[in-house]
Amino acid sequence: MPATPATTQDFVPYATAAIDFHRALNIPTGPLVASRAELDSLHEHLVALHGLLDAHAQRTARLLPAEGDHLKAARTRLWQAADHLHAAYHASPRPGSGEVPGPEACRARLPEGAPELSVCRRHQETAQLVRRRTTPADLHAPFTGLVRR
Repeated sequence: MPATPATTQDFVPYATAAIDFHRALNIPTGPLVASRAELDSLHEHLVALHGLLDAHAQRTARLLPAEGDHLKAARTRLWQAADHLHAAYHASPRPGSGEVPGPEACRARLPEGAPELSVCRRHQETAQLVRRRTTPADLHAPFTGLVRR
């Protein structure tokens, strides 16, 4: 924990510690592949972090353009990671049957029923924000864009 007095900014270190704690407890003895529930939770975490960085990027870019560029680049990379987690979720085996959906089912966006739709709903809601704040070229570029110095 930081040595500074407690402020409202102290929640992020707790979230980081919780992720580290989860990894230390569950990964060494857990299953060999990530479950859909784990992928859903990780997606939710990345989307929340994306929202936090988006808020910082929007406020900071007006005052300090160079710092804003870095925050926007980090926000873009987080969205790309969340997009990959969403795809991994749909490529993972379904609980109970162990069936792995084919690529055509994922492309067709066939609903799998509640609560599985929560990951898709969250992803689509965040995608609307991403479309407003990011260009398609930014999302598909190997480099996240111009960063001022």
